[in-house]
Amino acid sequence: MLALIRSLIFMAVFYIGSVPIIIATFIGAFFWPRTIYYMAQYWSRYHYLCARLILGIRVEVKGEIRNEPLLYVFKHESMFETIDLLRHFDKPVVIAKKELLVIPLWGWIATRHGLLGIDRDGGGAAMRQIIKQAKKAVAEGRPIVIFAEGSRAHHGERPELQTGFAGIYKLMGIPLVPVALNSGIVSPRDTFVQKSGVITYEVQPEIEPGLERDDIRDRVHKAINMLND
Repeated sequence: MLALIRSLIFMAVFYIGSVPIIIATFIGAFFWPRTIYYMAQYWSRYHYLCARLILGIRVEVKGEIRNEPLLYVFKHESMFETIDLLRHFDKPVVIAKKELLVIPLWGWIATRHGLLGIDRDGGGAAMRQIIKQAKKAVAEGRPIVIFAEGSRAHHGERPELQTGFAGIYKLMGIPLVPVALNSGIVSPRDTFVQKSGVITYEVQPEIEPGLERDDIRDRVHKAINMLND
């Protein structure tokens, strides 16, 4: 019951508090485009503050999340990490499903921040466009982030990686850093009720570019599931 009450309070405080942040970002971007980057981090920190004070959730990072042009592949167990990662990076470019871009105001801001909406039914042309934009971001020194499983999994589950992941890795030609996490323990995918506890991000050893498709898929799958054993 306490977790339910805390979760309801969190939703009210976070989502209502997000509205003026999004509006301010939208307006500010017309006068100074870099407003989007600063406000994205501010929004992420606000999210973590709400989670820390209201839900009793704390994040522990094992290893170093470097703000460099690397391909980061995160385990995906909840919505928590999709927002929280913005405070760990400076201007990350996230590859995610294109459906997110239709959210009013938020989708416009996310596009200009660097979110690349991938069309899973778009075939090779859609993938080439994503790679072109991602390479441009790498040339600017920005990290690329992808949730290669495609959708959230229950903690303990090990879904296969999306078929396009290996192609992105091969065409990007940059080192890859897998990140294991266990957010599903405190923030399960099938309910809005979140529990107090510690979410761990475990940064795995960097993987060099140029590996064969089956090799990189197997190594990344094992690495991002290190906390699911």
